[in-house]
Amino acid sequence: MKNKKKWIFLGIVALLLIIFGAYRYFIYVLQDQWSEKDTAIAKAKQEAGIVSVADAQKSVWDQNSIYWVVEGTNKTGQEVMVWVQFTDQGKPKEGQNTVHQELLSSGMSKEKMKAKIKSSIPGIKDMRLVPGVYNGEYVWQLFYKVKDHYYYQFYRFSDGAEIGSPFTLPNR
Repeated sequence: MKNKKKWIFLGIVALLLIIFGAYRYFIYVLQDQWSEKDTAIAKAKQEAGIVSVADAQKSVWDQNSIYWVVEGTNKTGQEVMVWVQFTDQGKPKEGQNTVHQELLSSGMSKEKMKAKIKSSIPGIKDMRLVPGVYNGEYVWQLFYKVKDHYYYQFYRFSDGAEIGSPFTLPNR
């Protein structure tokens, strides 16, 4: 009986160690991402005057288009979107035009864009819409599936107009 209790105890201890190790690995893997996000939020608060943050998303299209887009409310209570440019080393880029802000009311909201997209692309599935930058323009970046193909499409943030044609990703 003592031997059985000993093995149960050792099994529980081993399971707890495995869970703790997995938790620490999870923290280790994501801590750089969390640090980048916190830095982007701090920079958006400092440069754009955001007082509360609703969301922050990372957008990467190429090496020169790495942005954290922070959505929040400014001092006057207006909803704003702030694009904070980063280097490929995960640091905020310094200099002019590295932080850009626009009022959400002067652009297309995410809900309006989704409605427009659903009406213009029949059979769309697995839609993911994130703010970003494409060829120097502030955009909504759409990743979606139609039938067996995946696509990327860009829409201008200010008016929701399509930019170029969709990028088709190869089948797997």
